[in-house]
Amino acid sequence: MPRVCFQLQVKPDRIEEYRRRHAAVWPEMLEALHRTGWHNYSLFLRDDGLLIGYVETPSSIADAQAAMARHEVNARWQAEMSELFVELDGRAPDEGFLLLEEVFHLEDQLTHPDVQK
Repeated sequence: MPRVCFQLQVKPDRIEEYRRRHAAVWPEMLEALHRTGWHNYSLFLRDDGLLIGYVETPSSIADAQAAMARHEVNARWQAEMSELFVELDGRAPDEGFLLLEEVFHLEDQLTHPDVQK
């Protein structure tokens, strides 16, 4: 299953609000993420607002994003969350991911030590 890591930046003056909103994500949003293949999805937030996300998805992140875009709840969630981020240039947060390249995965190397990616 593909693993995806991404980065976003929360506005420093909105960090506590971001934390509050994610402490109680809407049940219909949680269900939509689950149904559209967002597995092992985690968000990590640094005190300066640097946000790192991690998700595993059966296809690609583009496919997972497209599946979520077909759910009305996603449009509402993204609209509410967009004001909390910097440098989105009019995009929704889920369209503004800065994808990070995976350069090491322990299990891959333990399983196939002779294969270099």
